[in-house]
Amino acid sequence: MKNILMLEPSIGSGNLGDQIITECVRKEIEPMFPGYYFFPFPTQLASFHWYQVARGSSVLKMYSNSDFKFVGGSNLMVKNLLTHYPQWNINLFNYQPFKGSVLVGVGAGAGNKSNGYTRYIYRHMLSSVFFHSVRDERSREFVESLGLKAINTGCVTMWMLTPEFCAGIPSKKAEEVVFTLTATGREPDKRDQKIIDVLKNNYRKVWFWPQGYMDRDYIRNYENIEGIEILEATKQAYDDFLTTHDTDYVGTRLHGGVYAMRHRRRAIIIAIDERARSINEGNHLNCVDKENLDALEPMVQSEFKTEIKMDFDAIARWKNQFITKEK
Repeated sequence: MKNILMLEPSIGSGNLGDQIITECVRKEIEPMFPGYYFFPFPTQLASFHWYQVARGSSVLKMYSNSDFKFVGGSNLMVKNLLTHYPQWNINLFNYQPFKGSVLVGVGAGAGNKSNGYTRYIYRHMLSSVFFHSVRDERSREFVESLGLKAINTGCVTMWMLTPEFCAGIPSKKAEEVVFTLTATGREPDKRDQKIIDVLKNNYRKVWFWPQGYMDRDYIRNYENIEGIEILEATKQAYDDFLTTHDTDYVGTRLHGGVYAMRHRRRAIIIAIDERARSINEGNHLNCVDKENLDALEPMVQSEFKTEIKMDFDAIARWKNQFITKEK
């Protein structure tokens, strides 16, 4: 049987957004390869110890010789793999079984410089045959700086957000809202308090989804949270809520917002880092920057369309290279 390795950010992750990414990658990749067996592998955790690689067992050879190896989404490509805990947990001694891997909507992390050690591993592990799918222009530039080929397809979680699909997302404010915050581990943030206050002032019912493992405790640091219902910290609970409630989404969690749009819910994403800002620049999220929260309440009260801009030709080109290979 032909097999495919799926390197997934959700395994061992404390962020349920990684489960959203994994679900979306699977929905795009699996129909392309009917009849294949898919092996899930972690990116957050090391898959192999160096001595397993050195021994070269038959099982390891089976993984190494897989027909395709796909690396799904997230902010995986750190500029320094010598950091204390890289999001993609690979090193000089365990990357060999993943040679020939192909990126699917992967982003490059913050920073402008990368060291020689990190570049060596990426160059020797990532496919030099196929085009890689990256989520934004800065990620494309980084992959191409390694001497590899890349196509900016946007984040894989957004590939289904066609103009026809987005036309079905309401433009008017709902009566209910589900929101997210990103736990900082510090004292309460005045800007997060403002988000809560705006939502309590503008919606009949307010719900909170703790996407990160610290988020449930984090929200309890704030005032004016009486009456806010807290959802279970599972992707299934969020899925069920979005399916059954006529709701808006507002929050700092990027993939919480994209997942809401995938359920045809109006979403306002509050940009807090380079990920949302870069994706917004290329794909036109309905964004408010956390440094400009005075714009949040007017946007909540206004009518606006969801007009995600995706390069669907680029997505098709990236997919077609595997169809051609199969033939």
